[in-house]
Amino acid sequence: MSVARRLRRHWALLAVFAVFLLAGALTLDDYGISADESGQRVIGNAALDSLAGGGERAFGQLRHDSNRYYGAVFEAPLALIGRALGPDDPRGVHLARRLLTHLCFLAGGVACYLLVYRLFGSRALALAAMALFLLHPRIYAHSFFNSKDVPFLAAFMVALYLAHRAFRRDTFAAFLLCGVGVGLLVNLRIMGIILVAAVLVPRALDLLAAAGAKERKRALLTGCAFMLAATLTFYATLPALWADPVGQFAEMLRALGSQPPHTVNLFRGERLYSPDGLPFAYVPVWAGITTPPATLLFALAGAAALAWHGLRRPGAILRNGPSRFGALLLALPVATVVAVVLLDANVYNGWRQLYFLYAPLCLLAVIGFRWLVSARRGRWPRAGACALAGTAMVVAVVSMARIHPHQDSYFSLLADRATPEGLASRYGMDYWETASRSVLGDILAAHPSGPIHIATDAGRNIDLQARNDRERIVRTGDFRSGEANFHDLFSPALFPACAGSGDGAYAARVYGATIECVVDPAAWFGELRRKALATDPLERSFFDAYRVGSRMVYVRDGCAPSDAGTRFFLHVHPVDAANLPHRLGEFPDHRGEYGFEKRDFDFERYGARIDGDCVAVAPLPGYAIARVETGQFTAEHAEAVARAMANAEPLAKSRFEVYREERSLVYVRDQCSGDDSGARFFLHVYAADAGDLPDHRRRYGFDNLDFRFGQQGARTGDDRCVAVAPLPGYPIARVETGQFDAAGRRWAAEFALPE
Repeated sequence: MSVARRLRRHWALLAVFAVFLLAGALTLDDYGISADESGQRVIGNAALDSLAGGGERAFGQLRHDSNRYYGAVFEAPLALIGRALGPDDPRGVHLARRLLTHLCFLAGGVACYLLVYRLFGSRALALAAMALFLLHPRIYAHSFFNSKDVPFLAAFMVALYLAHRAFRRDTFAAFLLCGVGVGLLVNLRIMGIILVAAVLVPRALDLLAAAGAKERKRALLTGCAFMLAATLTFYATLPALWADPVGQFAEMLRALGSQPPHTVNLFRGERLYSPDGLPFAYVPVWAGITTPPATLLFALAGAAALAWHGLRRPGAILRNGPSRFGALLLALPVATVVAVVLLDANVYNGWRQLYFLYAPLCLLAVIGFRWLVSARRGRWPRAGACALAGTAMVVAVVSMARIHPHQDSYFSLLADRATPEGLASRYGMDYWETASRSVLGDILAAHPSGPIHIATDAGRNIDLQARNDRERIVRTGDFRSGEANFHDLFSPALFPACAGSGDGAYAARVYGATIECVVDPAAWFGELRRKALATDPLERSFFDAYRVGSRMVYVRDGCAPSDAGTRFFLHVHPVDAANLPHRLGEFPDHRGEYGFEKRDFDFERYGARIDGDCVAVAPLPGYAIARVETGQFTAEHAEAVARAMANAEPLAKSRFEVYREERSLVYVRDQCSGDDSGARFFLHVYAADAGDLPDHRRRYGFDNLDFRFGQQGARTGDDRCVAVAPLPGYPIARVETGQFDAAGRRWAAEFALPE
């Protein structure tokens, strides 16, 4: 059939695709930038640098080693477009990324259409399947800003289509093409390897059931052709494996299997800490309350129909045909959920890592709908099923329009929806903070002129604003000019809510967006300073420490520009240790084991110079507090520490001399440079008894206490670099320490540290 004839035959597909593409183009600018986008762009740039001859050094910029194996086939083209547009057009880069991600999602919808058309030969049913695939509210929103999970979902649907096509045609070309699709799928995420098994196992069954030598030969050769194409495609599109294909693949499996579980999941009002594993209900419940109910109902009907057919004709599953493909669709969700529970997989942020399961779920729903409207069901069941399907489509569109552009926080009627606040207290909401985009727009509209000072958790969304608005937004200030510097970690408690209205304010209040602003930072810091000085200080030191309501306020009279480098430590001891949160930032720490919450911060991000005084502000947690330990590591403090070490014998001599001071290690280097203070320190502590290590460190055999100089060090007036690293309280056998940067380790030392 000619291409023109095919297009005429499937004109409705082109029309539906055009409608969705137009809707996406018109709303492209409405969605926020996810918190993970910067990391995804690094992955793409690392892959490009590796292709340009950067070798292993190209991957030094990655936050985690395992990211070198993560989705380069999609991120590299996005990074290439970003480089082509250049740094002068950040808005264009973001819009181009989301357009291509959305096009990838629409391509998954086209694959869904083609697969259903091949299964049932009905264009109407294929169009309904495509609409069903594209109208999942959460996944639709993710298709604009999630370049991780949505491309994998789309590629999974394409791979399912190619697999069905290969078995139906049973030709070398079809299996080669299927291998290419599955190879790209595994490149996007190693989880795609399940489709390798989904092709090879049926092909092996065909080999065993073959009636003659010719059929056995065809089954064997087509299976080999598929595997060869999948393997070559996988390796050809993943530069990280080129230097050592076998060894790096083994490292890929090891690295991806040993990523540190570091998240807390809010599920049914309970905070589940990743290392403790997830209950079996986690994935089914999350998928159930965030997927339109009609889709679930039809999918259950499809699963029941397939199960009934399989029980009546179990032998049909062993033969190449619709029954076996149906069994695959039924097995994929069940087997995946069981594997997640048994392997304690680190699933978090709802079920987004498993969005690819919506592909078989959607196809099951189509099978269920077709079964319900079959002639044998009668006129009224057919009418009811059609009415339910039509109503579901309308409700999905209306729901998506009503909460636009926050469809990523959609919950169905199956969720506990008594109040939005109650729902937010039971389930995680806007974990990528994309709603900050709407709130930032409200802030700019409420203050049409003059500078706007915002917390940096919304900083990524500045790039989406018009140039004149971008120029008047102050994200990081200048200490010498007295402007405030802000940081995202404590912004919800640190800054008063800014003006906003409509969907943006609703998103900030209900969906967890943390964008806050201070229109006049000098007045705000000045008012806190006035309230602090009207009370007695809790502590007098380099900075005097005060408590003002739910904040700690630090004031230093007559401060100098050099004080901008002051680093504060703030350890909060609760009345009840059960109130300690599990995490800070992204990785688990030892607060639960050490009995306090560590809220260290630096003046550069949390302070300002007001009327000649230095004023820094840090929020306190909401739980009952027993006591607070706080102070500063300053240049004067660094000089005092260095003097105390003058007559001590160092534990190690290298680029830095390393000393022991009670429960700390002290690093000292004379005449240090910016490179010395800029490189990151590694500090690996081996316990005398491995049982003393925190649970999430025992698999590695040591406690990782890496730190940055800016966090725990200072430069003295005579250009000495001094850093202090606290040691854990358990008995220590030995220590490995040194510094590293993108090029590798700069220096290293190892020494015993007996009690």
